[in-house]
Amino acid sequence: MPDERRLRSLAQALAEILAGRRPPQTVQNRLSAPAYASLLRAGKMIDSTRPPWVGVPHVQQPNEDTVEMCALVRCTPRSRVLAARLERRGVQWVLTEFETA
Repeated sequence: MPDERRLRSLAQALAEILAGRRPPQTVQNRLSAPAYASLLRAGKMIDSTRPPWVGVPHVQQPNEDTVEMCALVRCTPRSRVLAARLERRGVQWVLTEFETA
């Protein structure tokens, strides 16, 4: 399972991309092709007057090749939640799905 620091770092990068504060290409190698296409289609989904801040992720591992996480994204004026699913591809963990609300 990826360590908590790496998961939080990935969630932070996703939140910054969804807030329009980071280019999506910075995480392209960590996402599956369909997940990256979804990220590009999503565009700016998080409105915030300051950079978003991602808290400690809550992590579950339904099986040895899958990790699911969710994290609170603090931003102004309203906090959001980010959920993501990662799957093991050889020795790497690849984000295959994400959702924010």
